[in-house]
Amino acid sequence: MKGVMRFGKKGKLSPRYEGPYKILKRIVPLESVVVKDCLTYEDLPVEILDRQVRRWRNNKVTSVKVVWRSQSVKGATWETEAPMKVKYTHLLPFDSILA
Repeated sequence: MKGVMRFGKKGKLSPRYEGPYKILKRIVPLESVVVKDCLTYEDLPVEILDRQVRRWRNNKVTSVKVVWRSQSVKGATWETEAPMKVKYTHLLPFDSILA
C-alpha cells in the first residue's frame, strides 16, 4: 500500500479556497491605523512564590517559581534563579540568594 487511506481519500487534503480574499466592508479607515516599529512585548514578574534547589549531574541548579503580570497563580512558571536575580533584583532580596 503506497499511500495512507483516510476516510476513503488518498494523499494530501485539497485546499478549500485558493486566491485572494474579497474584502466585503471596511471597519476602520486605513489612514487611522498606526502600527509601531517595535512589536515586542515583555511580560514582567510580579512575585516569587517558591524556591527549590535541584541536583543536575554535578551541579546544583536553583529555580524560583515566578508569577507573571499577565498570568494568574496557576500560570506561574519555574525559572532559573541566576538570570532572574540579574534582571529583576527587586524580587530576589540578598538574603534569599545566600540561603
